[in-house]
Amino acid sequence: MDLAVDIIKQGGKRQSERFMREKLHASIVAACLSVRAPEGQAEPIANAVCESVIVWLRQHPEVTSNDIRIVATKQLRIHHPEAAYLYEQHRITI
Repeated sequence: MDLAVDIIKQGGKRQSERFMREKLHASIVAACLSVRAPEGQAEPIANAVCESVIVWLRQHPEVTSNDIRIVATKQLRIHHPEAAYLYEQHRITI
């Protein structure tokens, strides 16, 4: 489910876009799989993280992509600390 929340990209340098749960879900699954979590574990973790982010987003009509990364990392850390570290550092290491 996509929410009517605008995501401000890269410090306003790129056009904002609507929140897409699928995009967040895929990035969480990718982080989990990158640290060799089984796919059967990565999917439910991604679902839990997405639901937590959606609850948080319902209170914010506009956020930055970095805000979402911070909230998602905090939630991912609960479920898989190693994947959370990778997810958090992704932009820095690329």
